Amino acid sequence: MSQSDNTTPPTSEKLQKVLARAGLGSRREMEAAISAGRVKVNSQVAKLGDRVEARDKVSFDDRPVTLRPEEEVPRRVIMYNKPEGELCTRKDPEGRRTVFDRLPRLKGERWIAIGRLDINTSGLLLFTTDGELANRLMHPSTQVEREYAVRVMGEVKREHILAMVDGVMLEDGPARFTDVQEFGGEGINTWFHVVILEGRNREVRRLWESQALTVSRLKRVRYGNIFLDKRAKAGEWVELTQDEVDDLATLANLETRKVPALTPDEKNRWNRDKHKRKPVQVLRKPKSKAR
Repeated sequence: MSQSDNTTPPTSEKLQKVLARAGLGSRREMEAAISAGRVKVNSQVAKLGDRVEARDKVSFDDRPVTLRPEEEVPRRVIMYNKPEGELCTRKDPEGRRTVFDRLPRLKGERWIAIGRLDINTSGLLLFTTDGELANRLMHPSTQVEREYAVRVMGEVKREHILAMVDGVMLEDGPARFTDVQEFGGEGINTWFHVVILEGRNREVRRLWESQALTVSRLKRVRYGNIFLDKRAKAGEWVELTQDEVDDLATLANLETRKVPALTPDEKNRWNRDKHKRKPVQVLRKPKSKAR
């Protein structure tokens, strides 16, 4: 195991990057796992800043991790249409439904979410097995566009739009929409499409709230060059095509890579998962029993 100093050999890589590439989670999740002491390198508990080489033995929660060169990592991407009411977390202590409950199962890999949506926001979520692709597409420096359909309560004036495009100061720093287009509606409920270049918590809602306006519905309809379409209804997922995955890789400034074909076992398992996991239905109050 190499330490992060000036003598680091060029063949080593940051530990969190290697773990993310192995499909164990995003870089941020792996940094948290390293800090929590869940990762070992050559039988020693790893620290943030450690680097590894191909000959090192790495374990995650005491299970060995296969270190693979970047070009050997399978790159699969699925599009999921998130309904309102689902959480973007792997497990919820309160037992609420999460987006991961509905995804096709993988062997030896994990789905990594490319960005998040809050519980009251619906629409497009992307998941990949390639941690480096996820990291590049989420990183602020990549400047990936996220487009949302927004229903706004209140009278939206031209000065509100100009203020949000010019930029406003939120509690965690300046924020702005790069584009705002009106999409119809009447009265106090008017639909807009807005574009933003970051994925900060509730940023779209907070921008509208800065103008004393309330978002009553919010749905992500595009991430980069991937649009939410009819292939995935609410609560359903679909695997992206080779061309779509290549477009995402190009957007992230990564080399394109062939999407691996599903094995017969994977195909059967994914089909079972897709048919078993139905879209979220509207919850109805139970009928009162006759007395």
